Amino acid sequence: MELVGEYHHTLDAKNRLFIPAKMRDEVGPDFYITRKITNPCLALYPPQKWRELSDKLNANSDAKFAQLKRFVFSKTVSVSPDSHGRIILPSELLSYASIDKSVVIVGFGNSAEIWSEALYAAEELSIDPAALLALGTELGL
Repeated sequence: MELVGEYHHTLDAKNRLFIPAKMRDEVGPDFYITRKITNPCLALYPPQKWRELSDKLNANSDAKFAQLKRFVFSKTVSVSPDSHGRIILPSELLSYASIDKSVVIVGFGNSAEIWSEALYAAEELSIDPAALLALGTELGL
C-alpha cells in the first residue's frame, strides 16, 4: 500500500473533509487521524500502520515517553467516511494544524498528511533542492 498524490479540498460548515476515493481504497473503511509530531499538520494512518505506531509507543513505559504518548493518543480519532467520502475533523485537530477552510491532503508513502493550504505552500517553498539531491544520492535514487 502506498499513499501518493496531492489533493486540494475545502472543509464544509460541519468540518467535514472529503477523502479522495483512491486514498480511501488504499486505507480501507476505517482509519486514524492524529497530530503529526514533526510538522504542524495531521497524519492519516491506515489501521495496520496505526497498530505499528501504537505498539511502538505502548512498548515504552518509561516516564520520559509519557508526554509523547499523551500527545499522540489524546487527540487521535478513528474515522469512517460517510457515503460521500467525508470525515469529520474535530476542532482540536483543526486548530493544531491551523486548518480553517482550504486543505491539502498529501500522500506520504504508508500514511498521508493533512495540511492547511497556507502552511503546505510555505512547506513547499522551504524545500532545499540541494539537500533533496544529497538525500536522494544517499539512497541511490
